[in-house]
Amino acid sequence: MHIFVAGATGAVGRLLVPLLLSAGHQVTGTSRSRAGAERVRRQGASGAQVDVFDRDALHEVMTATAPDAVIHQLTDLSGADAEATNRVRREGARNLVDAATSAGVTRIVVQSMAWVYAPGKGPAGEEEPLDLDAAEPRGGMVAGIRALEEVAAEMDTAVSLRYGVLYGPGTWYEPGGAIAAALSGDPDAQFLANLEADDSVSSFVHVADAARAAVDALDWPSGPVNIVDDEPARGREWLPVLAAALDVPAPDVSSGGPDWARGASNRLARSRGWRPEHPSWRSGFARMRA
Repeated sequence: MHIFVAGATGAVGRLLVPLLLSAGHQVTGTSRSRAGAERVRRQGASGAQVDVFDRDALHEVMTATAPDAVIHQLTDLSGADAEATNRVRREGARNLVDAATSAGVTRIVVQSMAWVYAPGKGPAGEEEPLDLDAAEPRGGMVAGIRALEEVAAEMDTAVSLRYGVLYGPGTWYEPGGAIAAALSGDPDAQFLANLEADDSVSSFVHVADAARAAVDALDWPSGPVNIVDDEPARGREWLPVLAAALDVPAPDVSSGGPDWARGASNRLARSRGWRPEHPSWRSGFARMRA
C-alpha cells in the first residue's frame, strides 16, 4: 500500500516510516519544515513539506500522492501548549480527513490517548465512555480527543490508537528530556512540576511499540484500541523507578489522586495480534538507562 504519514518526523513518526518501508509499503511522510521533509527522504520515503493547517497545500499534496491510507501522527507537544495541541486534534484532523476524502482515501489511523476515560474501577476498556464531564483543563483535552476521533470516523475505516504515556527516544520521558528537567527542578519545565508519586494509575507504552501498532492497525477494523503495556501502575510505584533511570531526584511518595487516573487495558490490541516488545515500564525504563 501507499501510506501517507502526517507527522513523519515526530517521536512515533520517525520510527514508523522505516517500519512501513520494511513491511513493503510505499511511504509519503510530511513535515512542516524543509529539513524534516529531507530527513524523511533520507529514510528512503518520499518527503513532503506541508502544514496541516494549510488546507489548499494539504489537498494538493494528498491528491498528487494518491495514497491508499493515511496515518495521523501529528502533535504539538513541544511547548506543552494545550490549546495548540487541541487545535491539531480539531482543525488539523478536519483538514487531513477532508483532503484524504477528496483524494479517494478510505482508511485512516489516528494517534489518540488512553487517559481520557471517565472515572471507574480498574483499567479502562475501549467500550467505556470518555470523561466528557471533566473540569478544565482536562475537559478541553478530552473534548479535543473526541473531536479527533469523530472526524476520523467519517471515513470508511478509522482506527483510533489510544496510546498510553509515550516514553523512549524523542518523548518527554527520555534521558535529558522534559520530565527529567522537571524532576530536577528546572524552572523552564515547571509545567510538568506537578508529577505526583501518589495512587494515580498510569499506563505506559514505549514509542517503538506505539509505532508497530500503527503498522498493525492498517489491517484492523474501525474503532478505538488501547495501545498500552501490560502493567498499569500507581505513581508511587513508577515515578521512583523512572527517576532512578533518569538519574534525577524522585518526588516524595504520597497518597490519593484523581479518580480518572485508572490506567487502561490492552486486551483488545492483544486479541488482534499486537504484542509490546516492552511489556512493562519497569524493564523499559531500565533500558533507557543502559
